[in-house]
Amino acid sequence: MKNLIRYVVTRALLTIPMLLILLTIVFVVVRVMPGDPVSSMLGGHAPQSVIDQKKEELGLNRPLVVQYGDYLLQICRLDFGESMILHQKVIDAIGDKIPATIELTFFGMIITLLVGVPLGAYAADKRRSVQDYAIRLYGIVIYCIPVYWLGLMLQMIFGVWMDILPVAGRTGARVFVSTFEKTGFYTLDTLLVQDFEAFGDVMLHLVLPSVTLGLVLSGIFIRLTRANMLDVLKSDYILAAEARGIRHKRVVYKHAILNAFVPILTMMGLQVALLMAGAVLTESTFSWPGMGRLLLERIYLRDYPTIQGIIVIFALIVAFVSLIVDIIYALVDPRVRY
Repeated sequence: MKNLIRYVVTRALLTIPMLLILLTIVFVVVRVMPGDPVSSMLGGHAPQSVIDQKKEELGLNRPLVVQYGDYLLQICRLDFGESMILHQKVIDAIGDKIPATIELTFFGMIITLLVGVPLGAYAADKRRSVQDYAIRLYGIVIYCIPVYWLGLMLQMIFGVWMDILPVAGRTGARVFVSTFEKTGFYTLDTLLVQDFEAFGDVMLHLVLPSVTLGLVLSGIFIRLTRANMLDVLKSDYILAAEARGIRHKRVVYKHAILNAFVPILTMMGLQVALLMAGAVLTESTFSWPGMGRLLLERIYLRDYPTIQGIIVIFALIVAFVSLIVDIIYALVDPRVRY
């Protein structure tokens, strides 16, 4: 137990410098972006005196070291300032959009695991067969396909040609969000008020964007699961189980896959970053009202505070999930504590 506590504390402390590096990169990247946010906000034709006055009001004319210090203090207070364009608190804008992004990312990860892990296990079981080569080829091709292109193809096939799935938004026009919205997570909210018709509509709108996001990342889990399964299937306890007459499918899809799943836990934490990155393009393709779409909109407007706030929240989510996955990994596999 002491070793576990020591491991958890160490991982938590290591998260602090990682976050500091991420926050510093965000600060620098936003400052070196081309374009002047004040000129963009004032329309590009304002006199230089007005531009200088506005920069002074926003603190953009102060030394970068001072701006950096204020930036870190604001983040510690979860105060990201106000939008330069809409004069709205950044934390409020993010709070409105983050449930949609988390919901999309969650269901995208479910699709990834449901597709990637079983296919990887099946490919390992059928090693060097036609099925194995076909699944490995699928894993390579699907990972190389751009997210937005796959989304457009699914929209065209299932939304336009077959007309069975919605292609944009979180709900249909006939669903009144105000009747159930409480937490911002529509799947949860509709279940809380037992509005199953609205729940069905919300799930239908989730299908295409989550499948798009999940399929692209399933290629990684196919290769990872297959590689780990091949190692596990060579283990002595697997050979002993088959020697005792246990059915081959039971050995592979119950005993072996559970042991091969341990390294996949670590990969799940790492893939959250890719899911968040993919969500930016997916949300734009499907007009999904999440943080990714908000980020693109504010980049066009050069809205520094909102851009910083969104990227910082992305970084905090990735760091938090990585820490949780490491803790779960330590609970599942005691060897990592030493």
